[in-house]
Formats: sequence, structure tokens, C-alpha cells
Amino acid sequence: MIHITLPDGSVRSYEANVTPMDVAKSISEGFARNVISASFNGTTVETVTPLTTDGSLVLYTWNDKAGKTAFWHSSAHVLAQAIEELYLGAKLTIGPAIDNGFYYDVDFGEHSVSEKDFKAIENKMLEIARGKHDFKMRSATKAEALALYENNPFKTELIENLEDGTITFCDHSTFTDLCRGGHIPNTGIIKAVKILSVAGAYWRGDENKPQLTRVYGISFPKQKELTEYLALLEEAKKRDHRKLGKELELFTFSTKVGQGLPLWLPKGAALRERLENFLKAAQKKAGYEMVVTPHIGQKELYETSGHYAKYGADSFQPINTPKEGEEFLLKPMNCPHHCEIYNNSQWSYKDLPKRYAEFGTVYRYEQSGELHGLTRVRGFTQDDAHLFCTPDQLDAEFKNVIDLVLYVFGSLGFENFTAQVSVRDPENPDKYIGKVENWEKAEQAIINAAKDKGLNFVIETGEAAFYGPKLDFMVKDALGRQWQLGTIQVDYNLPERFNLTYKGSDNELHRPVMIHRAPFGSMERFIAILLEHTAGNFPLWLMPTQAIILSISEKYEKYAEKVLNLLENNEIRALVDHRNETIGKKIREAEMQKHPYMIIIGEQEANENKITVRQHGGNDLGMISVEDFSKIITEEISKTLKPF
Repeated sequence: MIHITLPDGSVRSYEANVTPMDVAKSISEGFARNVISASFNGTTVETVTPLTTDGSLVLYTWNDKAGKTAFWHSSAHVLAQAIEELYLGAKLTIGPAIDNGFYYDVDFGEHSVSEKDFKAIENKMLEIARGKHDFKMRSATKAEALALYENNPFKTELIENLEDGTITFCDHSTFTDLCRGGHIPNTGIIKAVKILSVAGAYWRGDENKPQLTRVYGISFPKQKELTEYLALLEEAKKRDHRKLGKELELFTFSTKVGQGLPLWLPKGAALRERLENFLKAAQKKAGYEMVVTPHIGQKELYETSGHYAKYGADSFQPINTPKEGEEFLLKPMNCPHHCEIYNNSQWSYKDLPKRYAEFGTVYRYEQSGELHGLTRVRGFTQDDAHLFCTPDQLDAEFKNVIDLVLYVFGSLGFENFTAQVSVRDPENPDKYIGKVENWEKAEQAIINAAKDKGLNFVIETGEAAFYGPKLDFMVKDALGRQWQLGTIQVDYNLPERFNLTYKGSDNELHRPVMIHRAPFGSMERFIAILLEHTAGNFPLWLMPTQAIILSISEKYEKYAEKVLNLLENNEIRALVDHRNETIGKKIREAEMQKHPYMIIIGEQEANENKITVRQHGGNDLGMISVEDFSKIITEEISKTLKPF
């Protein structure tokens, strides 16, 4: 007999060679019908894998993230079979599951694939799926694997890097593919598929290797779920920050300036400034000091910090000066500079904590194919801060930073979020720097703080930064998509590498603990996500223009200017549309520009010294005084923007 521990802590006994599906059926036949994947002792297994030892078993359904991964991984196999049958001679490479769906990279040879071909691929996939073919894993020798793919240089390259005894294939229907495993029981569970797009992709992400065609798709166990997802995609297109950024005149890009380097237009620059001022005000109350550091630093600086060893290949190439051997880098991180600011003075324990904040622009080289609007750029500004404290101060300082992040989220309407404690992978120590005992202290400090603050959090192994663990905030936007926004990291390593010290009460030198934090993350990415979350309808306190004044004719422009002055005196951002256009056209365009309030001025308003107010979306507030309108604005802002 073997003993199987389930997620609720219960232990059940079974005969050896019991399968995860057998265990599911022993719990409930109804539950078993929904089980599509499993993991045993933390390793993904098939639902028909024989279990021969004691261990912990987790059974997954479509509602679990791991269940979706297995579903979409299996769907990628079905896509590959469909392509192989429709495009003779096409060479398959790799096809993983991704956050939403799956893709397969293919060398189509003499064939080409475009949107007009999507329906045929979908139909072929559904035809295969209806066959209810079981997914079956089998082992193969290296020689057998190489023989199978003798005409496929991509698969051959993958196999050459594998060892005998570690090579497995997955078979279904008449199709076989090199695969590590993790499938749904059979193809019949796949009821709805959609090919979403095709794109170019270099083999193994190397621009010096052949370019392939990446076919993106998604699948579901019910047609209704696909229909809902496609409706969500259409809404996402309307909310695309690149589209809204252009319509609202916030930012642009120039091929002459360079890919991935956004240019902020006046309205966008004003938006950024308001966000910066908002955070600066909260930081000032929390005891932060603003600093400014250069856009470049000597290569030695980043070698000391460890960034060059870890990220040098992804950075811009060193800048050589006229002096022989002198090299600088465009700044990829602000933290090494802040360490040197701390090192400028000798501190006592009585001086700590020191909290340095900077809206610092950094530069990282991203391949052109990876660039995407503001969410993936080559130059971006971080709302960075680094806190240097004693070990005894760490808990309180970390919790104070959590409070600041939650204040930012609340003020900007991000209410649906979870926290992720990202810790190191003990099986892969080469990814990290520093002593194990320091990592253990840092990880425990984050877990304790998250518990004490009552955060809903999960622990993710292997997601830590190379120098320390972190607390990431995973926010769901209005469309249900999850984004990583805001991060707090505990670091014992950089203080050691930069030899940071403070004098303790024992008159001896001690090492401070460093906290990295960025509530926004980067201004560019944060604004992109905020744009898509709000569809451009920012919180009123953040809107570039809170009210636009629309006069019915030129006769009332003088009164319009008077209203503008009154609003500005009440610190309400407003402007007058002076154009000689019909009031209907002005209202339509004001709606498109998402101005929260439209103030209509005509003869009656001018005679009675009042304004007619219309809200974005068509709600008419009627004719009121400027003072009453100012109160409406003030009250609405106070509901969202509360003092820190």
C-alpha cells in the first residue's frame, strides 16, 4: 500500500500503481469527470501515471491555473497535428502553453499562413479533437528520437542537448511529438478553438537563427467560454493603451528617435507629473528624501552590484570614452547609485532608516520583436526608492511600504489584487548571489510582514530577484487580466557588495538591510495598464482636463473665459473650446476625448450667471452655479484621493 496526501491534509491508502484519475474517482465520480491534470510531489504527471511511492497529490480542473496549462499544452499538440496534415513538409519546433492559450513555432517552408487560413486550421483541430484520442507518454532512446526527426533540424538540435533516459514522446491519434508531459486525458475535452494570430519568431529567440512563423491559438472546454473570451478581446482592443494614447494625445513614438523610446506629449507629460507629485507628497509624509542620479555609470559600478554579470548581455553595449579602458553603461538600475549615495557618509544607528527616492530613468535593451507600446520599452522611469535600515527596523519599514503601495492602489482604483511572495529556487543556486542564511532571513521577514498585514498572498518559488526575495502585487484590471504592479524587495546582498555600514550602539560597524520598492514599477507600464483598466476614464483627480467649456456661439466667449477663471481659482483644470463648430460636434468630440464634465454656455446661462453641466457618458446635471459645480468636483475627488 502507498499513502497519498491530498491538499486538505487528508491521507488515503491505495494499492501501488494507482493513477491520479483512480484517486479522483475514489473521491467522487462527479469530481473525476472534471479532473484534467495532476501533480505528484510537485512534479506534473499524467492523470494515468502509475503512482508507486508515498507522496502528495494535487488534482486539477479547468478552473485551476495548472489545469489550464495542461489543457492549452495539449491543444498545442492538436494544433501541431493539424498543421502537419494541412501543410505537407512543414517542420515543427516547439509549442508551449502561455498565459492565455498556446502557440507553435513552425517552419512552413514554401507555404505561408495568414488570417484567411485560420478557419481551416480551426476546423482540422476540432475534427481531431472529436476523435477523443488519448494522450499517451512513452520513453525513447536518443538514437530513436534522432531517427524520427532526421529531416527536422530544429527537433534534432533539441534532442542533441538531451541525455539518454530523459527523452519522452507524447502520442495521440496518428501524431507524435517530443514532449516532457503534462496533458489532459484525451482530445475530446477540447470543444472550442480559435486561431488568434500569426507572427514572426526567431528560432530559440536568437535573431541570428532562422525566422519561423508563430501560430497563436486558444481553446476551451465549452463554446460559451470561447464566445465570452472573444468578446473580452474586442473590449481589450477598444482599451488598447496604444490606441487610447494616440486618441488622448498622451504619447507617441518616432523611428528617428528609436524603437522603444516613448515621447511624452504635453497632456501625457502633465499626467506623469500629477502621478509623480501624488507619490512625492505621500513619500514626503513617510520620511523619504528625494535624490537624483546620472543616466550612466561606470561599468565597474554594475560589476560590483552584480547586475552586469546577470544582465550585461541584455544591456546596451558599454560606452567607451576617449580614455583608454574607461567604459560606462546606460543605467539599467538605480540601486547601485543609491548605495553610493548612502556610502557618502558614515551613519549611526540613530540616523537610520535612510529612505532615498528617485524617479530615475533606466535603459535596457529589448529585442525589437519584444517591444510593445509602453508595456515593453527600452527606456523607462522607475518610481524607485531604497531604504537602508537596521535589522530591528526591517519589519516596521517593510510594513510601512506595504501601506504606501495599498494607498497608491486605492487612489487609482486598483481594488482587486493578490500578493505574491517570490522566493529563490533552492535547486538552482547559481541564479542568485549571497549567503543562504541571509536569503532565509529575508524570505521569512517578507512572509511575516505579509501575514501581519492580512494580505491574501501565495508563495512562488524561483521568482525572486537575483539579489533578494520580493513581495509582488498582482492586480486584476477591469477585464480580469492580471498584471504585476508594485514590488518590495529585501536585500542583504548589495549592502555587503558595496560594503555599506553603520555604527551601532556598541560602537562597532554593522551592515544595514536594504529594501527596494517601486509602487508604480515603471511610469510607462503603469500608465499603460491604468489606461486600459480605466479605458482612459482616469480618476477625476488625475484627469488632464476635468471640465471643458463649450459655448454655443462666439457671443458667449467672454462669459466662458469668466467661468474658466472661476474654475481655475478653485483649482479645477478646465479649458475652453473656442472653435467655430456646432455645439453637437463639440459635445461628440469632448466625449471622445473623455473629458469628465462638459460645461455648456449659452444665452440663459450667461444671463443667470450659471452653467449647464453634462457628465461624460450623457448624464445631465442641469443648470447650476459655478460654486456648486466646484463642490461636486471637490467631493468626487475626496472619495478617491484621501490623505496618506
